[in-house]
Amino acid sequence: MTELKQIAKSYKKIRLLLIMTAILTGASVVAQAYFIVTIVDHVFLQGASFKEITSMLLWLLGALLLRVSLTYVNGYLGVSMATSVKAKLRQSLVESYTTNPLQSSLEGQSGKKVSVMMDAVDEVDSYFSKYIPQVIQTSIIPLMILIAVFTTHIYTALIMIITAPFIPLFYIIIGMKTQQKSEEQMDKLAAFSGRFLDTLQGLTTLKLLGRAKEQKQSIQKSSHGFRDATMDVLKIAFISSLMLEFISMLGIGLIALEVGLRLVLFESITFHAAFFVLVLAPEFYLSLKDLGSAFHTGRGSMGATKKISEELKKDSPPIKWGEAKLDTNNTPPAIELMNLHLSYGEDKFALKDIQLHIAPFEKVAIVGRSGAGKTTLLHVLAGLIPATSGEVLIKGRPQRDYAEHEWFNHVSYISQNPYLFSGTIAENIAIGRRGPTTLKEIERAAAKAGIEDLINELENGYDTPIGEGGRGLSGGEKQRIAIARAFLKQPTIILFDEPTTGLDLKTEKILQASIEELSMTSTVITVAHRLHTIQHADKLIVLENGKQIGQGTHQQLIHSLESYRNMVSVQRGGGIK
Repeated sequence: MTELKQIAKSYKKIRLLLIMTAILTGASVVAQAYFIVTIVDHVFLQGASFKEITSMLLWLLGALLLRVSLTYVNGYLGVSMATSVKAKLRQSLVESYTTNPLQSSLEGQSGKKVSVMMDAVDEVDSYFSKYIPQVIQTSIIPLMILIAVFTTHIYTALIMIITAPFIPLFYIIIGMKTQQKSEEQMDKLAAFSGRFLDTLQGLTTLKLLGRAKEQKQSIQKSSHGFRDATMDVLKIAFISSLMLEFISMLGIGLIALEVGLRLVLFESITFHAAFFVLVLAPEFYLSLKDLGSAFHTGRGSMGATKKISEELKKDSPPIKWGEAKLDTNNTPPAIELMNLHLSYGEDKFALKDIQLHIAPFEKVAIVGRSGAGKTTLLHVLAGLIPATSGEVLIKGRPQRDYAEHEWFNHVSYISQNPYLFSGTIAENIAIGRRGPTTLKEIERAAAKAGIEDLINELENGYDTPIGEGGRGLSGGEKQRIAIARAFLKQPTIILFDEPTTGLDLKTEKILQASIEELSMTSTVITVAHRLHTIQHADKLIVLENGKQIGQGTHQQLIHSLESYRNMVSVQRGGGIK
């Protein structure tokens, strides 16, 4: 609730306008009641003609139109505030995901993130569109009605004062339960969304493994859990509405009984005064009752806000880039890692005390067992993850001093499974360079990447559409398109994350030739398992459990580092050279 209040406080102008509309609405309610009672009194008790009450009818019409207009304005202000808040929350979530996309992709399910961004943010709507406007109205309108009743008949005002607190007391008690159930509902929805999207993405795999039926039952169970949680929230809402109606009707009934006895039996009140307080009584309780309904939805928004806050706090802080330019004159910059540490959190994987100097045009290979931290180190070098401590120096300056676009203009990162977007082959290659790109430049890049012949064999050539994620292409073809992006971009630093893993020998040779050509104009840093892809590197970095245990050439490490020698021995079938 505190976070929602803080957001609401930032909308001072809208809140001021809501206060003004509430005051005018309260005045129109009292005026409406007064003119209705006065017209009835004049016509039925005083025998007034239609001509005599014409002016009062016009005033009544004016009061009714004013109330309708103010109701519209009040709703419009609430909706505009809610729309603005939702846009800002979604922008914050998008910034959280995009400023550190790698960490965001590693944590949690995509379906859960979509659920938070869409459903949870939508749940916040009711707090600003209904709850805040209703709180302001209920703080003002019942008070104005109470003052009007107090000046007319003090005993009716006393009944209102005594019975009114039961309504907020009840909806506060119910609201606490609503928040708890709403949080459960959001958890079930996030779990269902995440599981459903995961299942859709892996449907082929599940089918081939014969696990589709089990997964179907799992989704059914998850959806039933969300259904039950939703029904629990609705159950509380219905009970809340019933009890609020009961308390309101009880209060109005007591007022009607008291006024009726005084009017008929004791004759201690005039018809005008009795009718006036009876017309205002429902308006008084209606405002309190509406706040009860708004409070119920507002407490539901709190559960959604909690999920959004958790998602925003989940991601690690991004690199804070500076404004410096990286002028290389097409010469790769020197890279140095000094006392580099990176931790994903307490009791989680960490890189420790990495020391590394990479000279321009140097070929560097990062080796180690699976889980040693090779890809994590590559991510740090790429500027995708901020180091916990230590420095990544580029030309002697901290990496973060440079402008983000300056750094990424000089870097190409080719992973094991490069992502291809839904579009044409030409569009997927052209994404490698900022600014306009000609078809001839794309064709030259494809030729250097060894994929030109394959593209030309296709009916639509470079205009051939491919599916999301590169559907329709093999792993080797996707790798070659990623290499073509690098040739088009002409970076000075190229990072390869096991680019030849799982490829056939022919495709691997094509990629190795492309990598060799790229290395003539760039510094190449490679993570690889296969010996023949690393033994000719200028420098090898050996990692084990996040620690750097060795550095040197292949021959140096063979003689000085037992773990590297064992790794090479395994790949060669026991023979070491």
